[in-house]
Amino acid sequence: MSMEIKVPPLGESVTEATVARWTKAVGDHIGKDENLVELETDKVTLDVPSPVDGKVISLSVSEGETVGANAVLAVIEEGAAADKPAEKQPEKQLEKPAAAATPASAPVSAPASEAPLSPAVRRLVDENNLDPNAIAGTGKDGRLTKGDVLSAMETPSVAVSAPVTPPAPAPAALAPRTDQPREERVPMSRLRQVIARRLKDAQNTAAMLTTFNEVDMSAVMAIRAEYKDSFEKRHGVKLGFMSFFVHAVIEALKDYPAVNAEIHGTDIIYKNYYNVGVAVGTPQGLVVPVLKDADQMSFAETEATINSFGEKARQGQLSMADMSNGTFTISNGGIYGSMLSTPILNPPQSGILGMHNIQKRPVVVSGKDGDSIVIKPMMYLALSYDHRIIDGREAVSFLVRVKQSIEDPKRLLIGL
Repeated sequence: MSMEIKVPPLGESVTEATVARWTKAVGDHIGKDENLVELETDKVTLDVPSPVDGKVISLSVSEGETVGANAVLAVIEEGAAADKPAEKQPEKQLEKPAAAATPASAPVSAPASEAPLSPAVRRLVDENNLDPNAIAGTGKDGRLTKGDVLSAMETPSVAVSAPVTPPAPAPAALAPRTDQPREERVPMSRLRQVIARRLKDAQNTAAMLTTFNEVDMSAVMAIRAEYKDSFEKRHGVKLGFMSFFVHAVIEALKDYPAVNAEIHGTDIIYKNYYNVGVAVGTPQGLVVPVLKDADQMSFAETEATINSFGEKARQGQLSMADMSNGTFTISNGGIYGSMLSTPILNPPQSGILGMHNIQKRPVVVSGKDGDSIVIKPMMYLALSYDHRIIDGREAVSFLVRVKQSIEDPKRLLIGL
């Protein structure tokens, strides 16, 4: 029985994915739950496993192509055996004359009349007035992928379908350049492209401003040192700094709800729940898993969930549900040694808190006997916010509220 393998649900606000890599070819055997293809979305990389044991009959799209939710990816014949190597031999023999007829310097590609174009590729070719026959296809059977067309657009030698007039000069950002011997050109992953686009969109859309403060970490460090062993023994997870900041942020968000809101057209949406995103760095880029209803979590639950997210991020197993519906984000650049930075908003959120490294610095302390200079473990905090809905007074007061909770953690226990 033949079974269609379709694009799985992609998550809220995600409508398409890119076929990153096929792990099987037509004729290959695939086991039940064995991965068939990797998909890249705006947020994560998804593995699509086979629900049955059988043989791959056909692949509907090529690597680099964009597919929508529920689109057919491949067809699998349940229970069928894989093709034998001898059955593939005639196909290889047929390919040899074509390769011999092609100059060594030219890549092999099928003409557009023989290799049909996907809708995404056809639209890109038509919009840019390109000749698909002049572009080398790297997809299955020489088909053009979206990446082939994008690469060709950076090459001025690609023929235009109607070259009546000379093409306009390429924009400066896309001007052709010769790679140097010690350089390596690598296509940006879909995730990296989306990160770049979203960060730039945040700068272009929001009236972004950053305010700073510094916090004395002495009290939190003392609590952590005193209870870290018993905390880990009881809860099976280490007591870190992030849980203190998550709960300090929640108390501040309750006092200043505009920081937890978002702009939607000409409306402001105030959110009466607290889904705190925690930025996590991965080899593929920055991702932001979300602690759902973080105000209802204990310190142990907060730490356990953050650790779980970190492990899933390292293994590339974060799901769309893990990273959706955030209302505020915390980014800890201090783990990489950052002393001070201005974090960029994570749209459509209106606020993001930047933590930094802890450094011992001389601080003036006022006492009964006057002022004195003491050494304190200090951390700079940065709050970037959308000035369109958050006034400077609210932003500064929010950050002061976080500072108060960290410097006097007992406030978090008794709700002050």
